[in-house]
Amino acid sequence: MKLATILAIGLIVLGIVAFAYQGITYTTREKVADLGPLQVTTEKTNRLPLPPIVGAVALVGGLGLLIFGNKKTD
Repeated sequence: MKLATILAIGLIVLGIVAFAYQGITYTTREKVADLGPLQVTTEKTNRLPLPPIVGAVALVGGLGLLIFGNKKTD
């Protein structure tokens, strides 16, 4: 497979995933209290939003690369 085809498929998949999930969620642990051998921690869920325009640009870019990237130049 050509590099352009692989990159195009990757961009299309990234665009679909960006539309489906609309953000990345991750969890961090924070120390609340430290009382000698006793430690109290809490888990905090954070979200990194992905605007729909990111998915649209990746999807259109992947489709364009798939269509126009495989043409041979003479």
